[in-house]
Amino acid sequence: QVQLVESGGGLVQAGGSLRLSCAASGRTFSSYAMGWFRQAPGKEREFVAAINWNGGSTRYANSVKGRFTISRDNAKNTVSLQMSSLKPEDTAVYYCGAAYSVQAVDIMITPRFYDSWGQGTQVTVSS
Repeated sequence: QVQLVESGGGLVQAGGSLRLSCAASGRTFSSYAMGWFRQAPGKEREFVAAINWNGGSTRYANSVKGRFTISRDNAKNTVSLQMSSLKPEDTAVYYCGAAYSVQAVDIMITPRFYDSWGQGTQVTVSS
């Protein structure tokens, strides 16, 4: 399995931006499709964005489309989530996930296809 560590969370005002990063170690990073999920207090974990192994295909939740951008750097074993125009409803713990040998990003909206998860990073957006 691959080990994942998220970073970049913090407190930001509404309308601001943050960039989350997820560093991977262990198995070959390019063998994994990657995704970001988030979980707010009292709510279930929800899909945010996913990217295939080479970055050629991405998918976003409707709630973040046009505001968030997922990218990856296979040479550095990292996946990032650039978040702009943040809203208070974006407040959550954000988790990075890895799905081994998954080709279609469409299925990555479902947590059960993921093999590894990071510990999460808190994002708080104040109004």
